[in-house]
Amino acid sequence: MLHIDHLTKHYKGSTKGVTDLTLHIAPGDLYAFIGHNGAGKTTTLKCVAGIQGWDSGSITICGKDLAADPMGCKREMAYIPDNPDLYEYLTGIQYLNFISDVFSIPAGEREELIRRYADPFELTSSLGDLISTYSHGMKQKLAVLSALIHKPRLLLLDEPFVGLDPAAALMLKDIMRGICAQGGAIFFSTHVPDVAEKLCNKVAIIKEGQLVAAGDMETLVKPGASLEELFMEVANRAETD
Repeated sequence: MLHIDHLTKHYKGSTKGVTDLTLHIAPGDLYAFIGHNGAGKTTTLKCVAGIQGWDSGSITICGKDLAADPMGCKREMAYIPDNPDLYEYLTGIQYLNFISDVFSIPAGEREELIRRYADPFELTSSLGDLISTYSHGMKQKLAVLSALIHKPRLLLLDEPFVGLDPAAALMLKDIMRGICAQGGAIFFSTHVPDVAEKLCNKVAIIKEGQLVAAGDMETLVKPGASLEELFMEVANRAETD
């Protein structure tokens, strides 16, 4: 589904970025990407989403090379940033229709999908309002709806639960599980190990741009231990190596 091979991205004039990162995410994987702020999570996701370039390495999505076929890859995925920038001069429904037009979603299908997700997120009554009037949480919900509307096979999320109320966060978790149960895959960043441990079947830990652990949750987190303990252990080990 997603192959990241030897990805390196360094920012000019800075040591921050990602160095030689390799991760393979299979259909059905609900894959967490954890690390401290500034570890390289967002950099990696932006490269995979095709919204920023990289120095070396390759990214393949559903068998398509991102560098060679960016449009083909973007039809297969959706990306939700941690702070979504939406067109605030549009209403919610105008924005969803705009995204639907981009992906050539037929009118009847888009209406059904909007109803399917807007009602549980309690956003339906606000779709006629300007996005500029939305709270951060409402914008986050609208971004989720816009990402799901073309039924992506790969969903990329950067700190997706920040700003969501508990009911909306639970709804999003159910949606994520449903996508993976249907053969899709999800790759999402978080700095909260507890969320990842309860939700995901796989996890990768990044520190200062380098991958320090990755694999099945059940294999990495030993019985009686927690992902938080593993995270602190490998992070401290990386500092002393």
